[in-house]
Amino acid sequence: MSITATVENDTIKLPAGSLPNGTQVRIEAVTEAKPQTFGERYAKYIGCVKTGVTDLATNHDHYLYGTPKKTE
Repeated sequence: MSITATVENDTIKLPAGSLPNGTQVRIEAVTEAKPQTFGERYAKYIGCVKTGVTDLATNHDHYLYGTPKKTE
């Protein structure tokens, strides 16, 4: 059996009529999982696209806007 309750001012508030008086219960706090970073969520995709463009960092303006390529 599972009941969802709320804590208010250090008191556990159960839904009315959910348990008879004198019932022993075990209380466990529900913790949310730590959210993953963007890199953790998409780590399986890192390196999966092979563009063949080896100078993208140097010539990104050329590929985006058509400016002349740099030959550095």
